[in-house]
Amino acid sequence: MASLSLVLDRVCHSYGDCPVLKELSLNIGPGEFVAIVGASGCGKSTILQIVAGLLQPTSGRVRWGAEGPSGGNVDSSWETREPQLAFVFQEPALMPWATVAENVRLPLKLRGWSQAKSLDSVRSALAAVGLADRAQSYPAQLSGGMKMRVSIARALVTQPEIMLLDEPFGALDDITRSKLNDELANLSCQHGWTTLFVTHNIYEAVYLADRVAIIDPTQCNIRDTVEVAIPRPRPVDFRMSVLHSQHCQKVAAALAAVEQFI
Repeated sequence: MASLSLVLDRVCHSYGDCPVLKELSLNIGPGEFVAIVGASGCGKSTILQIVAGLLQPTSGRVRWGAEGPSGGNVDSSWETREPQLAFVFQEPALMPWATVAENVRLPLKLRGWSQAKSLDSVRSALAAVGLADRAQSYPAQLSGGMKMRVSIARALVTQPEIMLLDEPFGALDDITRSKLNDELANLSCQHGWTTLFVTHNIYEAVYLADRVAIIDPTQCNIRDTVEVAIPRPRPVDFRMSVLHSQHCQKVAAALAAVEQFI
């Protein structure tokens, strides 16, 4: 499935009288991985929910298409159909009474697919996250990392064009988090998702993303972006490299500049 471009066009959103996003614009190219960082409550998750259609913006709009905008205009390939979206939340939110395979099959079941029709897709998704042998296990029998792999497989089974991830690894230990970062990086490149990834972890953002966007909660907008112009997926030793450290320092400096006004 081809990747899609994604554009947030002057998006605003408020909760009551409290503005969270003001005229926020962000262009994401086909297959690009963009991480969003910022202080708690600055609107990171709101951005994902608006893209997913779970929230309607107060004003502005979200657009997508096979091509990016040229000269500020949108070509005829844009908004011709609804994109295939997948959302991975911070908590796996698995059904405790259902097996791993049944949890992964849920999005296909909601689409009306029979169990027989879903079988190959579920098997493929579980194999992709290294859980082919745990299809008949129950969530209570899984570690935290395995539960998150099931959540990713449940997103993967829908063959998404746009992948939204809201701090999916925030509750995991560092070793498990690093392993899942590697798996996500490989899956993202393999499937060519256009990805928006929310995280509080600077090191994770720089390791995974093509660009890191820093949200300014006082302006309710993107304060700065840091480009990580290193081909993905990156080698594991990139985490310990001078280049990784330099990019992390840029993101940290941009965050510090924002926090001094909070």
